Amino acid sequence: MTTNPELPEIQIDFHTSPVSDADRAQALETPGFGKIFTDHMVLARWTPDKGWHDAKVTPRRPLSIDPASAVLHYAQEIFEGMKAYKTADGRVLLFRPEENARRFAQSALRMAMPPVPEELFIKAVEALVRVDKAWIPSGDASLYLRPFMFANEAFLGVRPAQEYVFCIIASPAGSYFKGGSKAVSVWVETEFTRAASGGTGAAKCGGNYAASLVAQSEAAKRECDQVVFLDAAEHRWVEELGGMNVFFVMQDGSMVTPPLGGTILPGITRASVIALAEERGIRVEQRLYSFDEWKADAASGKLKEAFACGTAAVLAGIGLVRHAGGEFKIGDGQTGALTAELRKQLVGLQQGASNDQHGWTHSIAV
Repeated sequence: MTTNPELPEIQIDFHTSPVSDADRAQALETPGFGKIFTDHMVLARWTPDKGWHDAKVTPRRPLSIDPASAVLHYAQEIFEGMKAYKTADGRVLLFRPEENARRFAQSALRMAMPPVPEELFIKAVEALVRVDKAWIPSGDASLYLRPFMFANEAFLGVRPAQEYVFCIIASPAGSYFKGGSKAVSVWVETEFTRAASGGTGAAKCGGNYAASLVAQSEAAKRECDQVVFLDAAEHRWVEELGGMNVFFVMQDGSMVTPPLGGTILPGITRASVIALAEERGIRVEQRLYSFDEWKADAASGKLKEAFACGTAAVLAGIGLVRHAGGEFKIGDGQTGALTAELRKQLVGLQQGASNDQHGWTHSIAV
C-alpha cells in the first residue's frame, strides 16, 4: 500500500477518564455481543472543498447532529463489520481488512456517497485498535469493529448530501448466538423480502437490515434464531439470512451457495469459506437453490449439512428449519462435521493459530 500525501493524518486525542482496569477486566469476562464499547472512536469528515479531513481518534461520546441531517430523512448511510484478534503469542491481527475497505467503498458508491480511500480506512482501523488494545479479549473472543459513514448535511432536498461523517467504534465480542457453536434454527420468510434486483442488496447499508426486522421478529415468535429470505420476484429461491450468507453441504461432498447477483451481500467470510473448501477438493456450486429443493433434499438425505456464515457468527450450523407449512431437520439437527471443520480452520487463521498461506491476516504493531 503506497502512502497518499493527500490523505489526512490521524490525530490522537486520548480519553482523560477511561474505564478502569478492574471494570474493563470484568466486562471482558462475558462480553456478549454489541453491548459493551471501548473508550475511543474514530471520526473524520468529508466536504466537497476539503475531501476527507479532521481524522482523529477521540474519546467515545454521543454524536451531535442537526434534526435536518440528511441521514435521518433519506437514510444515506453504510457500515462494515470486522474483528481484531489477539493471538496466543500476543500479536494483534485483522482478517482481510482490505476486503472490508473495498466493500465499504463499493457500498458508498451505490449510496451516492464519497468512498473512503482504502489507505485511510485501514489506517483508521489500526489507530483505534492501537489506542484501545487493552480491550481486545483473549481466547475465542475478539474485538468487533464497526466502521460506518452517514450523510450529515442539514438539508431536506432529495439529492446526495454534501457533508459526510466517517466513524469507527469498537466492542469486545463473544459468541453471536446464545448457544455458541450449537446449531441454530431458522424461519423461512415467504412474504417479506430483503432485496430486489436493482436495489441495494449488495451494499452494506442499514436499510437492508431495517427491511429484515419485521421478518426477524416473526422468526423470534417462532422461536428461531434467524430468518431466511427468498427472492423478491418468485419467492422461490433461497438468498441469504437476515445478516449472513448460507451454504448447503450435499451427500456427494459438494457444496451449494446462492450466487451473487446484486441482491446478496458479497460476504468476506463467504468468499473465504469458498476458497478453503475448494482447497480441500470440494466442488462449490454458486447456483440458484429453491426452498422446495431444500425441503426435498433434507427429506431424502441428499442434503447432509447447512450453515450460515458472517463476520459476527463466523460459521453456524443450521439444524432446524421452520416455515409456514411445518418444519424439518437437517441431518440429526446438530452442527455437521464439515461445518465444524471449516469453522475451526477459519478461526485458526483469524487467530493466528495456523499458517496463513493466503496472506489474509494483517498484523498491527501495538
